[in-house]
Amino acid sequence: MQYTDKLASRALMAATAMFAANFSVWTLYAVLGVSIGDQLRLSATEFGVLLAAPMLSGALLRFPLGLLVERFSAKKLIVLQMLLVVPILVLLPHIRSYSGYLLAGLWLGISGTSFVAGIRYISPWFEGRQQGTAMGIFGAGNAGAAITLALAPAIESWLGQDMIGPLYGAGLFAMAILFALWAPEETRYMRSRRRTELDFHLRPLAELRVWRFGLYYYFVFGSFLALLLWLPQYYLDVYGVSTQKAMALTLLFVAVSSSVRALGGWFADRYGARAVNWSVFWTCLVCLFFLSYPPTSMTIHGVDRDVHLNIEVGIELFTLLILVIGIAQGFGRASVYKIVYDKYPQHMGSVGGAVATIGALGGFSLPVLFGMAQDIVGIHSAAFMLLYGVLAACMLVMYLTVQRERVQQRVMFARQHNFLLDD
Repeated sequence: MQYTDKLASRALMAATAMFAANFSVWTLYAVLGVSIGDQLRLSATEFGVLLAAPMLSGALLRFPLGLLVERFSAKKLIVLQMLLVVPILVLLPHIRSYSGYLLAGLWLGISGTSFVAGIRYISPWFEGRQQGTAMGIFGAGNAGAAITLALAPAIESWLGQDMIGPLYGAGLFAMAILFALWAPEETRYMRSRRRTELDFHLRPLAELRVWRFGLYYYFVFGSFLALLLWLPQYYLDVYGVSTQKAMALTLLFVAVSSSVRALGGWFADRYGARAVNWSVFWTCLVCLFFLSYPPTSMTIHGVDRDVHLNIEVGIELFTLLILVIGIAQGFGRASVYKIVYDKYPQHMGSVGGAVATIGALGGFSLPVLFGMAQDIVGIHSAAFMLLYGVLAACMLVMYLTVQRERVQQRVMFARQHNFLLDD
């Protein structure tokens, strides 16, 4: 190798800090959206669209950036990406209309592309057996959402809502300068291994399993994004807690889910990504079954008297189930990218970008679908019913794939056995 462990560690630390800063910006509407929704009196669907605006542009730009980082320096593209986001953060206090906030959200979404560039930046610094752990540590930058959930309300309380954007802009600008000066540039050896031919990077996208990995990531990452955006309003509407408590409980979900991602990468390195994925899906399926159950009143006509039952998920049980889902999602986000690297180590920009795009599209589509489901069905838990269906589809696809691979292995074994008998 042409580089030291010290440089690799520095690259990982710099990339993780950069990703955390960008993720805090990308999820800023999780906090601002509550105030904007109240000010503009938005419906559930309109609120979902507002939350999803940064997710949409962040998703759509991930794949093009994934191709660019295969050709140009990932470090330089990361710095440029951060500098492009700073102006809209400074302009946020001057926006007052719904359409203005939607356009600002689309601009803020540029920060969501930092994951693709960051993954491509760190992957050459580590060997294959370390990739799960390294990408898990980098992915812990999802904790940037926890920073926003704690910091943005504090800024609003001390200095007013109009100061959130400019202060975030100053922080992101400082991070861009720090990353440019401190993060190591890729070595000559890394550059010599770089493949720049477009057809080489696009070729794997014709394989069905790339899109299957994207479907898995749609749930483990897309639903994580959707929940961190949706939970504050859910706590306010369903349990009537204060805004501070709603943010604190959402912060707990984000912090726990992000902090275990590195552990999930280690498990994927040690026990295999597929085994981790199955465990994640089954855990979430059980939790979503209980979360989907709406508050219900039931009257049982007994022999002597009627028995009245009220069945509902209280805030304590709800928070516990959400935390379990968050932990499972953290493991799942790490394991999906471990298996992507195992199958496509030379295509982390293109294949990693495609998978990241599909996952981020979950962060865009699910809040909108949550709002539509709530408006149509008329119950708050409709969002979890929808998520249960998405997960069931993921598990069905994974089961059918496993069965097909087993059949193919049996056929190959039978052919080899017959060939040996013929000899």
